[in-house]
Amino acid sequence: SLTVSSTKLIECSTNSFSPESVRLVDGAGLCSGRVEVKSNQSWASVCEADFDRQDAEVVCRDVGCGAPAVLQGGLYGEGEGQTWDKEFQCKGKESLLLDCDTSDRENTCPPGNAVGLTCSEPDDVRLVGGGSRCAGGVEWYDQGEWRTVGAADWKRRDVAAVVCRQLGCGSTVSELLGNTTRGIRVSCSGFESSLRECRRSYDLHPGLTVICSDLLVQPDIFLTDPMGGVFRGHQGPEMFRGYNFTITCSTQPQYPGGSFHLTFTGSNRTQTQPAVNHSAAFLFPAADYSHQGNYRCVYDNYVFSHNFSSESELFSLTITGN
Repeated sequence: SLTVSSTKLIECSTNSFSPESVRLVDGAGLCSGRVEVKSNQSWASVCEADFDRQDAEVVCRDVGCGAPAVLQGGLYGEGEGQTWDKEFQCKGKESLLLDCDTSDRENTCPPGNAVGLTCSEPDDVRLVGGGSRCAGGVEWYDQGEWRTVGAADWKRRDVAAVVCRQLGCGSTVSELLGNTTRGIRVSCSGFESSLRECRRSYDLHPGLTVICSDLLVQPDIFLTDPMGGVFRGHQGPEMFRGYNFTITCSTQPQYPGGSFHLTFTGSNRTQTQPAVNHSAAFLFPAADYSHQGNYRCVYDNYVFSHNFSSESELFSLTITGN
């Protein structure tokens, strides 16, 4: 007789990306090759027209490599699979390609335009577990694997200074020795440009955690106007008098809380709002000539028992009566 089991098969839907969202193939190593993304359980190449420098920065970061060096269509062949039907809209600061927005591609991709990418080799030092590339436990890539870095108590400040300098993360805010583990014990004078210039040994030691001053990523600043009063002028955005507009400050979701300050060089006034969902909107009811000038978003947050701050790029606004 045939016995039918009551066990049910449950299928779960997934996004067009899987956790293994991007790879570089047919290149000389892990950091070069044709860009492919995983879609519906298969790999698809990406059209050069849908991929720019900011997208490349995120892909290189996602696959664990350094900054993009070469970006060219057809550089590493066409591949045998399908072509990705979306256009990436990365800002360049995202950690993963999964974090980037996408939009539908309008045109077909002609042959010979599968984008190829060459990234620089990865930095051999990183900070992990701190929510930022400038905070966390120190690890050193050595002999094909990431190893915990530690230091003697009287050398931890010198080692931390070198780590922050090597990563381009500013100066040291704090350093802490943790649990004893096997890895690389480092001894520095504090003036070296990288850990490679320091003495090292392989033994048991307390792991080193470092917090650097450039903890927060640079916030974004942008203008919106629901009444259509802004247009692109020769010197940047221009706003008609009498129209309302909003300047929005936003940042990546590194840490909860914090606040945004909108500074204005036309006067000494500063507006402040708490960060809600990592952004804040500053409304201006009616534009007039007093609003003309340079604006900047400053994001402040209290993290790891210290105050941190990061500034956006300068945003220039011109007011016109015509």
